[in-house]
Amino acid sequence: MRQGAQGSTGTGIPAARERPAQVPVQPCAADADTVGGRQRAVDADGARGEHTHSEQPVPRPAVQRSSVRGQILDALRTALVAGELRPGEVYSAPALGERFGVSATPVREAMQQLALEGAVEVVPNRGFRVVERDARELAELAEVRALIEVPVMLRLARTVPVERWADLRPLAEATVRAASSGCRAAYAESDRAFHRALLALAGNEQLVRIADDLHRRAQWPLVGGPVRNGRAALLADAAEHTALLDALTAGDLDVVRVLVGEHFAGVA
Repeated sequence: MRQGAQGSTGTGIPAARERPAQVPVQPCAADADTVGGRQRAVDADGARGEHTHSEQPVPRPAVQRSSVRGQILDALRTALVAGELRPGEVYSAPALGERFGVSATPVREAMQQLALEGAVEVVPNRGFRVVERDARELAELAEVRALIEVPVMLRLARTVPVERWADLRPLAEATVRAASSGCRAAYAESDRAFHRALLALAGNEQLVRIADDLHRRAQWPLVGGPVRNGRAALLADAAEHTALLDALTAGDLDVVRVLVGEHFAGVA
């Protein structure tokens, strides 16, 4: 077992850290002062002057009590995709709650949801360990996604009116903008939005839900290395969305089949 997953400071955080886990709500945000028009609060440790000169205070989101659990869940999912929650490490609800400025209860509830999704596992009396995933699991997810989505997209290419594909252009362009930022978390969200909208044309809600769950799992970081893929890889992946729309508009089934297969072999 990894050293980081052993021992505890009493908060459930690995002993090697000796401080609560830092989980920014939007790790890639260029503006540290506002997020989505909301003023971001200064990290509590920074206000007390407890961080060292080598540490940067972690911004804490202004959480609305009416939707605390949902906001915390979104923030944890973002941190997971961005690599802020590291595979194999244990995080306690009280420590994370302190960083978010909320009680441990909504954090624990959000973590339990992530456990149901397979992103973390419960460690009794300590917290939640981020699941360690390898390249084989990623390849298996890609294979399952291809088995589900390729036939659907080929059917859509034959049946969807040409003008409907134009409606997806803004979403494809949004993925390019997100890729240009180099922010893995922002790209992951826009990427899933594009795929959801495309599959929704099939009129099967269960299909969209299952495909989106598989897609989300494919975006989690792998163990033993940094978050996958840099800006160039994200841009290449985003460009495939535009190429796919071109092929769907033209009704070119052979190109659609090749593009979808290559897309699942990448980061999408």
